[in-house]
Amino acid sequence: MMNAQNALRYGLIALGAAILFIPFLGHVHLFDWDEINFAECAREMIVSHDYLRPQIDFQPFWEKPPLFIWMQVLSMKMFGINEFAARFPNAFMGILTLLSVYYVGKKVVSERMALWWTLLYAATWLPHFYFKSGIIDPTYNYFIFLAFYQVHLIRFRTDGTRHALLAGLFLGLAVLTKGPAAALVAILALVVYLIVNRGLWGYKVRHFVAIFIAALTPFALWFGTAVVTYGWKFGSWFINEFVVYQIRLFRTEDADHGGPFYYHFLVLLLGCFPASIFLFQYSRKRTTDNEPARDFTRWMWILFWVTLLLFSIVKTKIVHYSSLCYFPLTYLAALKVAQIADAEIRLKTWVKAMLIFFGAIWALVLIALPVVGRHTEQLIPYVDDPFAVGNLQAQVTWSYAECVWGLVYIAGVVAAVVFMKKNFRRGMLLLAVVQIITIQITVLHFTPKIEAYSQRAAIRFFKSFRNTDVYVQPLDYKSYAHLFYTAKKPPSNPKYYEKDWLLNGAVDRPTYFICKITSADDFRKLPQLQELGQKNGFVFFKRK
Repeated sequence: MMNAQNALRYGLIALGAAILFIPFLGHVHLFDWDEINFAECAREMIVSHDYLRPQIDFQPFWEKPPLFIWMQVLSMKMFGINEFAARFPNAFMGILTLLSVYYVGKKVVSERMALWWTLLYAATWLPHFYFKSGIIDPTYNYFIFLAFYQVHLIRFRTDGTRHALLAGLFLGLAVLTKGPAAALVAILALVVYLIVNRGLWGYKVRHFVAIFIAALTPFALWFGTAVVTYGWKFGSWFINEFVVYQIRLFRTEDADHGGPFYYHFLVLLLGCFPASIFLFQYSRKRTTDNEPARDFTRWMWILFWVTLLLFSIVKTKIVHYSSLCYFPLTYLAALKVAQIADAEIRLKTWVKAMLIFFGAIWALVLIALPVVGRHTEQLIPYVDDPFAVGNLQAQVTWSYAECVWGLVYIAGVVAAVVFMKKNFRRGMLLLAVVQIITIQITVLHFTPKIEAYSQRAAIRFFKSFRNTDVYVQPLDYKSYAHLFYTAKKPPSNPKYYEKDWLLNGAVDRPTYFICKITSADDFRKLPQLQELGQKNGFVFFKRK
């Protein structure tokens, strides 16, 4: 039974998370591709009343299973088809995440450590930022984390089979959210754990059988229902396309999203500030005394390194691919923060220096944004990409006064580090407050201005055709924005999917095109296209 004090603590965590993650979710357009991709899948489910098969442009979409899209559908049923509804599922998952890390930290280590873990998770840049987004990963990562926690419990509970079933269920939900990468991470982590642990040590074969059966269940229920409804032709097609897509992500730089091997090391070091800095507190000295805590810490280290190395090997490099590391990274950091706060170890001098150094990097970014924004004309001659030049020509109002946010941020980080010398708890609390406030300001103030450069001209073009009976199509670049922001209906003419027909055929309704300025000259040569204008790197055409 939960006593009143515990209930109050959980309630305060939930309330604080709701205040941090829910307000202003819809204050900026969804970002192309990922945010709009999943939101459009949800919108098309609602429009088509086909809730079994994810679709894009009302054609089958094989890249992701449907669980997160179903969550967005429920949200859109409650809040309407808009940006807020598309992002609300992750805000909700943010509340569950903070409650869960507090619960797990309290059960595994101590209540004090759990509070530090909760605070650190909320005060770290990327984990906080993604709870205000509409991408799949926060939900996917949450299920994998719960699966690993249940696997850990198998060794230390008499009802190990129940925990094995729960572990499999959560792993299956992760697979139904994003795909088989969840199973791959789990299998690799288990192999490493067995090597490090030199055997099963408390795990039995029946536990792994239970995990396997439970993990298959969510995907099998959805896939089996879809096959029964649409036939095996759909099933074989989906499996083939899905597997080919996953292999392509692993072996090639999909959609030019490449990068060096150390890409995700830098992403986590900078993006998970300040939590990432406390990993440098580690030494070879054992940090926990009881075996359950040591075992869970071992699992977290394994999850961290397996995820980081796996996605460093994968050719496609995208920031959120390493986001599963956020759970183990913040846990391991919170262990050190709790030890320093309890005076079990001392804060290393070079860790304090790193806090100031990397805090200064973030501060320089915040200071540079308004400075660069005020001087884009001077920057343009040094930019070789015509599309980037067009982006920089967006009319965005900047003031030098906005530099104060970066100055206040670095002042707060320095003050926090100074306080840590006298009273680490107060210094750490100050750092967390500075982080949370600055992240909120960045999301609310700076993100809309960045969006104005990257895509707003295109979004406004698409929105001008909302609920009108026209064709709107991007040329020579990939986008989902035209589907979501025109509220596109299922096409009545199958020729719509033929680019040549839209450009040259006898179209049956007004047809509009958009392309990047880098490919505009090729389309200007076509006599049937009338140029309507250009803005911020995008060029707009209409069929005559």
